[in-house]
Amino acid sequence: MTLNLWWIRRDLRLNDNPALFNALAQGSSVLPVFILDPRLLAQPAQNRQRFLFSGLRRLDEELRQRGSRLLIRRGLPEEVLPALVAESGASAVFAEEDYTPFAGRRDARLAKEIPLKLVVGVTVHHPSAVIKADGSPYTVFTPFSKAWKALPISRPLPAIPTRFPAAPVLTGEILPETEENPYFPAGEAQAERRLMDFLNSGVFSYADDRNRLDLEGTSRLSPYLRFGMISARRAAALTMEKIQQASDPLARKGAETFLNELIWREFYNAILYHFPHVLETAFNPALRNIPWRNAPDELSAWQQGLTGIPVVDACMRQLLEMGWMHNRGRMIVASFLVKDLLINWQEGEAWFFRHLLDGDPAANNGGWQWTAGVGTDAAPYFRIFNPILQSKKFDPQGRFIRRWLPELHQLPDEYLHEPWLLPAEMQRKTGFKPGRDYPLPLVDHAQVKERTLRAYQQSKQAEGT
Repeated sequence: MTLNLWWIRRDLRLNDNPALFNALAQGSSVLPVFILDPRLLAQPAQNRQRFLFSGLRRLDEELRQRGSRLLIRRGLPEEVLPALVAESGASAVFAEEDYTPFAGRRDARLAKEIPLKLVVGVTVHHPSAVIKADGSPYTVFTPFSKAWKALPISRPLPAIPTRFPAAPVLTGEILPETEENPYFPAGEAQAERRLMDFLNSGVFSYADDRNRLDLEGTSRLSPYLRFGMISARRAAALTMEKIQQASDPLARKGAETFLNELIWREFYNAILYHFPHVLETAFNPALRNIPWRNAPDELSAWQQGLTGIPVVDACMRQLLEMGWMHNRGRMIVASFLVKDLLINWQEGEAWFFRHLLDGDPAANNGGWQWTAGVGTDAAPYFRIFNPILQSKKFDPQGRFIRRWLPELHQLPDEYLHEPWLLPAEMQRKTGFKPGRDYPLPLVDHAQVKERTLRAYQQSKQAEGT
């Protein structure tokens, strides 16, 4: 009997799973294994860890229904896997290739010790497949997306067997008990339901609704894609079908816009694959020496949602409560931290990575560098969001703000976005006093804009000398 190990990393699903499919196809039986790496658990992002553990429990339930089970081992994969191969007599270890520098180094070491077979699955296309004619990587999204769309998407994999072949029963660890995130229940079944619900309705209005903070206009699939509870290939293929099925230009635009968001995920993975140094510094060399402010009190206020700018604070409290933030909100709060407070974008990147369920090194880094204007294909550094205009445009009735900032619930709509402008007579009538019941703004957006432009110019001039 030929036994293969399926090393689960970012593919917590049974369907359309290349690592699992190849492990089954190239062996008589398969042993699913997840390794609790102490390096990754030493400073855990609790939201993400709980979501991961919940997803692993769901996966184990699905495996047991098929006569299999999930084996949990603890330790460094470089030590655990060679020992497990010897213990089980496995012929090969199948896993989805990951594109972070950490994963690349780990897998390179392991490939010298065991028959490690990596397959494409984290993304639809391998980053090395979406390149220019001369073999160099794309650093601008639009030509990358055109090249990506020109590549054929492989057909979905056949369904897995309802019963897995018998595999050795080995002793392992028990997953710690963790609470379920009420906003994002883990597991493949939940991911599939959300995907189909979105593709059957919301995708056609996505182009307009995705920016509205007060609407359920996004797919909320990012945590499930982050841990592979849904196949990136399946999500992209089904979206392309919806583009063809769209009944009118607006519906087609909605589906096309969602496909582009999926391709942004592929783009940032490709950037990290080809330019791993972006995790340490700005992609743009001319903007690596911006004289950032050291303002720990202002950073803390931003982190806790106490900046005095309602839309910023509402988004930051959404992050603390849900472990997730609306994408428009991510751009607003990132712009405020970097270009209003002039605090290093890496502080925001780290805070997001600590709290986000969908915290992914490639996408998180790419998003922060884009908004800060220091990355590849970034927003121009002189593009500075006005948070008040953003708030009025994307939360016009203030429903989003009222949900996350209950201390502002009694304010009239016209002052909800700028509570510091509430007239004295209205303060007496509502019992609300700016600065007492809600913080005054940390900064005046109009005044700090020039400070930011000078700082960016200073870095560009230093690079040119």
